[in-house]
Amino acid sequence: MSDAREHIRIDELCLPVRRKAIKHIHIAVYPPDGRVLISAPLEKRPEVIRAFVLSRLGWIRDKQEAFRRQPRESAREYLTRETHYLWGRRYLLRVEEQAARPGIELRHDEIVLTVRPGSDRQCRERIMHEWHKRLLRAALPPLIRQWEAILDVTVNAFFVQRMKTRWGSCTPDRGYVRFNTELVKKPKDLLEYVVAHELCHLREPRHDERYYALLGRHYPRWRQARADLNALPVA
Repeated sequence: MSDAREHIRIDELCLPVRRKAIKHIHIAVYPPDGRVLISAPLEKRPEVIRAFVLSRLGWIRDKQEAFRRQPRESAREYLTRETHYLWGRRYLLRVEEQAARPGIELRHDEIVLTVRPGSDRQCRERIMHEWHKRLLRAALPPLIRQWEAILDVTVNAFFVQRMKTRWGSCTPDRGYVRFNTELVKKPKDLLEYVVAHELCHLREPRHDERYYALLGRHYPRWRQARADLNALPVA
């Protein structure tokens, strides 16, 4: 499979083309910012690819506009009474300054953030992000084991990290999967959808007919789950 890139320019759009050992041209528009990627057969002529993209230009613009209209979280300042989300549920933040080790605790409908006196926004954000990573790392193993058994695959390692344009990613030849730390804010059933989506790539690396047939067989409501996830506010 070739990873060489070329581009097609249409109006203000400059769309990357990735050549692959596939039979048909595929167009993907990714959240949260509407990034477009065209996958094309190795031997397909550029003018044929361009004609296909032109035939789908309205669909591309509609998808990009939908992502632009998607609700966005306001920038967080990590102050008391600020709203934060965890597993799809709304919490109010309470900041307590103490000469003690920083930490976070859930108390009823509050996230209590303990920080040292004089801590700035970056410090508070870093503490919250590390907490999110710990929660996501704890939630993922049971789901991964469940879907390993369903799909008869093996995950050699998983990682959690900030990701700008994806909820997750997979490196099939190494058995690695990665998950966006923003998932800790979303309902857990949508986390399971992302796990199922990425682990299916261990069987079918490409987003082709065989991949979606596999995903649909084992997770039939994937379209609704994808729509629900992409409709939620993003950072």
